[in-house]
Amino acid sequence: MPRGFADVTYDEAMRRARDLVPVLRERAAGAEGARRMQKETLDDLHRTGLLRFHQPKRWGGMELPFVAIFDIPDEVARGCASTAWNVGNLAIHHWLLALYDPRAQEEVWGANPDALIASGIAYPQGRGRRVDGGFVVSGFWNFSSGVDHCEWNMLAVMVRDGDRVVDHRMCLVPRGDYEIVDDWHVLGMRSTGSKSVRAKELFVPEHRALCMYLARGGSEFPGASANPGAIYRVPISGLSSHCLAGSGIGNAQGALEQTIAAIKERSTSYTAMRMRDFQAVQLRVARAGATIDAARLVCRGDCLEGDRIAGAGGVPSIEEKLRYRRNVAWAVEQSTDAVDALHALAGANGIYDSYPIQRLFRDQHALAAHIGFSFDAQGGPWALVAMGGEFSSPTM
Repeated sequence: MPRGFADVTYDEAMRRARDLVPVLRERAAGAEGARRMQKETLDDLHRTGLLRFHQPKRWGGMELPFVAIFDIPDEVARGCASTAWNVGNLAIHHWLLALYDPRAQEEVWGANPDALIASGIAYPQGRGRRVDGGFVVSGFWNFSSGVDHCEWNMLAVMVRDGDRVVDHRMCLVPRGDYEIVDDWHVLGMRSTGSKSVRAKELFVPEHRALCMYLARGGSEFPGASANPGAIYRVPISGLSSHCLAGSGIGNAQGALEQTIAAIKERSTSYTAMRMRDFQAVQLRVARAGATIDAARLVCRGDCLEGDRIAGAGGVPSIEEKLRYRRNVAWAVEQSTDAVDALHALAGANGIYDSYPIQRLFRDQHALAAHIGFSFDAQGGPWALVAMGGEFSSPTM
């Protein structure tokens, strides 16, 4: 029987996420070796509903406030950054599906409310052309996180009329219509299973091809009448990376917690002094803790503001959207600095595969490579607009 989570509150969802942290820490090394999320973990996420916290209540989802898109992955990442990355990714696809034509929602959730949806989000990697009844699309998309476990995929395409780009669509396609390419051999975040996907001359009906110009905030999206909740009026263009930032900031929090636990037990190898008695160690741990707290506050503040504006019937300005993107890049950059400082405290222990913070260090640098977390890419546009310049993006 389909499971329903419409009565689960924000506090209960956070408790469920918190309770998974110890077991996720135990499984993390094995999941890394498998290069995909383990079945036991996937079962736990389905059982707790932690992949459906932004699914509409009418489909049995929790429909929690938008800030949950950061908070729940942030909590889960204390146990495993890769699991948190997939939770954020898969959950925001439930949120995005709520924007689609209700016929698309019925095709997915009517068959299985637990159905998982992966994505390929880079528009230039997909190309499409309009035909009667929809679009024909082709492309090769990297980084389709959690794709092995998904029944559907959302593939981004630029629709052209000749050489001219006339539309940006997110095309919802079933598992049998695309090929999974097993090329996920990477430095870190290995158990996200973020393989590539390929499609060629694939027909996608109009109702399964969301125009992303309608996802910039407000209530013009096709699913608005069915899903009128304020969270679906939040602009994905400004806040989409926040679902992934929780993975980085929670991973840094996990590194802090595990560093503190290790230091409580350690003496130095050469002087036998307790590590906790060195002021340099105290200050490094303190700075890392303050840095992580600040990064978390910035990201949560963005999500709360986006939710408040949507609830009041407004849409953030371009400058505000760019500020959110600036902020999330800064926050992950700061969290990465904190992880680096904590990893350095491990000394020679930090080079061993068996030392947990070594994996957290690799995961942090792998996730920080996401374009949404590049401060060079995300900081400049906000500053340009703030100083009176022009910034143009059709999906913003």
